[in-house]
Order: sequence, then structure tokens, then C-alpha cells
Amino acid sequence: MNSIDRLDAEIIGRLTEDARVGIADLAADLSVSRATIQTRIRRLEETGVLLGFRPIIDLSAVGMPVQALVSLELDQRKMQHVVAGLRKLPEVLEIKIQAGREDLLVHVAIASLDALQVLTASIVDIDGVRKTTSTFSVATPLPYRVQPLLDHITADAGWGRSTPAPR
Repeated sequence: MNSIDRLDAEIIGRLTEDARVGIADLAADLSVSRATIQTRIRRLEETGVLLGFRPIIDLSAVGMPVQALVSLELDQRKMQHVVAGLRKLPEVLEIKIQAGREDLLVHVAIASLDALQVLTASIVDIDGVRKTTSTFSVATPLPYRVQPLLDHITADAGWGRSTPAPR
């Protein structure tokens, strides 16, 4: 299991706010050396804690204002075939395997409800898909976040491996 401390959580938080922040600025803001920041970021990447840096896109601004979660019931023996088919659909943003009634949860972005109907028909055409159920997203009052969780799990950790966090 990878462990992080308060400094790691602070670095991740600052990078989440602005992934383009410079190493020198991070070091100054957190009162540590540039070498410490560089070493920490490299370790977070090498241990698989930090998976990369991605832009956040306003899908409405690029003509895809409707988002939906499409639950799929499958012939589970064809799971990999279904996932491969879903990967080919550009409107598919994310696929999660579920435990429960449905087997997959597919996050999609589309231009309209009519487009969702066309997309759903394409999904049902994939061999192995038995049934779909769509739920529309009308607002996102809490976008994806991890910082409160990181703050919680590092609340009792030091600032660095053996140093308390600055006050």
C-alpha cells in the first residue's frame, strides 16, 4: 500500500488547483526546497499515486451539453467484447464495472436527447449487451474531487517523513 503524508497531500492539492504551477512556486508556497518538491512528485508518479495531469473540459462549451449514466446488463462471458465495442464510441467518457444488478456503468456525453437515443441503440447493438438503463445528469453540485479524502487520511501524518506540519 502506498502511503502519503501531509506534504504529499498539499502538493497534490496545489497541483489539482493548478497543474501548471511551477516547482519553485510550489516550494515557496509550501516552505520546502525545490528538490523536495521534485523528489515528492517523482515518487508520487513512480508509486502510481499520481497518474498524470489532465485538462478539465467543459463539455457544454464543445457542443456536448447532455451527460448520462448508462447502466448495462450483459452476458458476462462477453464483458471484454462489450468493453472493446464501447471504447470505439467517441461519446463514451468512462466505463466502470459494477457489482449488482447491472454489470457496467457507462458515462457518456452527447449533444441532445435524440443523440442519446441513437447512442443507446449503438450500445444495444454490441453483442453481449442485454439491456440498458439511462439516467440523465442535470447538474453537478459536487464535481469529482479527492482532496478532502487525502486531507482526512493524512490528518495525523507529519509534514515530511519525520517533521510536523508548519502552522
